Amino acid sequence: MLSTDGSDVLAGPLVVDTHVLGRRPGTERAYEKTVEAPADLGHDVIGVPEGSTIDLAFRLEAVMDGVLVTGTASARTVGECVRCLAEIDEPLVVDFQELCVYEPVATGEDADDEMALEDDLLDLEPVLRDAVVLALPLNPLCGPDCPGLCPDCGARLADDPGHTHGEAVDPRWASLSQLKTEMNEPGTSPDSPKE
Repeated sequence: MLSTDGSDVLAGPLVVDTHVLGRRPGTERAYEKTVEAPADLGHDVIGVPEGSTIDLAFRLEAVMDGVLVTGTASARTVGECVRCLAEIDEPLVVDFQELCVYEPVATGEDADDEMALEDDLLDLEPVLRDAVVLALPLNPLCGPDCPGLCPDCGARLADDPGHTHGEAVDPRWASLSQLKTEMNEPGTSPDSPKE
């Protein structure tokens, strides 16, 4: 989308026009929107699937320096348990709050932390992305007591709590196990001569 002077202007389902607030401190407006999730909203093992619905309820409030956006986002997260690799499909509700300034004042590294309106348009995507990604667990589990996978065969232990492989012998100790078996045979003692 182009503005009247030909420059690029923000557009999209997560862009909100703040002109209605008139830059008058104390003016506010509430919104409820359902939008499609943008790409890469999460990290490697869990995230919000691209194109799935996100329900937003938020309030814009004009303050002296800009517009304060406060709200809640509800979405569905999909991923896999880091212990047993079972699929995870759970709801996620996050709160967010961000001040978007009318004119950027920060310089240097601080400028990256400051969000500014562009032609009085507010892009909620960075706000939503920060809130959702920070709320996602780094190591998601299918349950707090997930036992994981069997280290020998890879079976999911939650599906078979009594899963065992008998007495497994480390190959490095196999010779000692054989010696122990021989010593326990009747008529054999440590002092008996070997043939």
